[in-house]
Amino acid sequence: MTALTLSTAAAPGLRADAIVIGVAKGTASRSGDLVVAPGAEAVDHAYDGKLAGVLETLGASGAEGEVTKLPAPSGFKAPLVVAVGLGEEPGKDDAGSYGAEVLRRAAGAAARALAGRGKAAFALPVADAADAGAVGEGVLLGAYSFDAYKNGKDAKAKDGKAPLGEAVLLGAKPRDKACKAALERATAVCEELNRARDLVNTPPNDLNPEAFAAVAQAAAKEHGIKVQVLDEKALTKGGYGGILGVGAGSASPPRLVKLSYTSSKAKKHLAFVGKGITYDSGGISLKPAGHNETMKCDMSGAAAVFAAVVAAARLRLDVNVTGWLALAENMPSGSATRPGDVLRMYSGKTVEVLNTDAEGRLVLADALWAASQEKPDALVDVATLTGAMMLALGNRTFGVMANDDAFRTAVHEAAEEAGEAAWPMPLPEHLRKGMESPTADIANMGERMGGGLVAGLFLREFVGEGIPWAHLDIAGPAYNEGGPFGYTPKGGTGSAVRTLVRLAELTAAGDLG
Repeated sequence: MTALTLSTAAAPGLRADAIVIGVAKGTASRSGDLVVAPGAEAVDHAYDGKLAGVLETLGASGAEGEVTKLPAPSGFKAPLVVAVGLGEEPGKDDAGSYGAEVLRRAAGAAARALAGRGKAAFALPVADAADAGAVGEGVLLGAYSFDAYKNGKDAKAKDGKAPLGEAVLLGAKPRDKACKAALERATAVCEELNRARDLVNTPPNDLNPEAFAAVAQAAAKEHGIKVQVLDEKALTKGGYGGILGVGAGSASPPRLVKLSYTSSKAKKHLAFVGKGITYDSGGISLKPAGHNETMKCDMSGAAAVFAAVVAAARLRLDVNVTGWLALAENMPSGSATRPGDVLRMYSGKTVEVLNTDAEGRLVLADALWAASQEKPDALVDVATLTGAMMLALGNRTFGVMANDDAFRTAVHEAAEEAGEAAWPMPLPEHLRKGMESPTADIANMGERMGGGLVAGLFLREFVGEGIPWAHLDIAGPAYNEGGPFGYTPKGGTGSAVRTLVRLAELTAAGDLG
């Protein structure tokens, strides 16, 4: 992964392959003009204060994420200047700050544009340690590439070019403890987020439930996390009917992985549950062509939970965090669960399966009930659960549902702080009636309209009494089928990892209630 360092060196004398600066659209008296952002003063001076005009001649507008390259001025040791758009110049109400997410996206776009380069200096408007951390995150996430399955000249994902080797952040003091800590945090979180992306991008023939469990076991051993893996025999003995029912049609049996990070100073306990369908064919309710080609991503929730627990351990947060990975492969066969079958869940409730392609809620139900038995202070599940949520919120925003309005707000705010787009969604009680079954305690399907909310109501049935719970439906942002943007690559995105880590940090600090 790209190395991050801090430096107080002046841009002209720094040996690098490129200098990255920020430009913006002017506001107020400079409305419509291109503005060179703070941090690039030395570069602008070398162009006799005419850098903005030169960039405008080259077509730069300052639009967010726009990248413009030009030769460095005489006297610079770096041969290239890369100007990245920051959007509108901040006004007085913004206290002159561009904001962490703007810097994160800009750094990501620039890092991706510098694939194949060995070293780049980032002279973006960094006002404090939080800004330095945001730039660091943007670089590490934007430089990501997945090339494990490419050979020869195509071995590197970005047009045959390796990711940016090193990023030097200018404007932040290397000996400043806060800035140094911000970069260390960025490295830990982004390394684990990128590991989650790797898992999402791995083909399902190489990542079945057993293989995923092995990855979790290896990481747990490396970072001092306690791990327990329930195989098909243990699941059968324990009565995990939901996970077993979903995995019944596959030659690769299911697993339930429990990861436990503990701190001697912890006063609170968080439990995270992730949907881990390593491939979702739909089962007997088979998905049609055009809807199954990217279903390797249906384990994105489990990947996010896994990454968040490891990140919490690496950051040594003063909170106990337990991660539950509900892993199964949903396939059709003579042994697969059929529409009309009734499953007896780990909680003891019975579920009539009306659609085997509504399988995520079945594995989550068992894991939620298992997590509830430890009576955590809060419980959050993450899942690529419903197409309905994508229709409601699009491809870049995940929905947040909860059994407690205050906790839903806290989760939503944590997502916003982390830079992830999320939106609070209701759980209308009248939709529960649609899941009534004449045969079992509940059916796994309800009304078609509001399907994402119906799924949330189903999951609520398996949360222990009195436990604040939130459900993150990341079906939209978990896998990017379009082109890359900001620090987001094509393919697996690592959605919800930063939100979960932020929740853990807030809980450790006593700021989550």
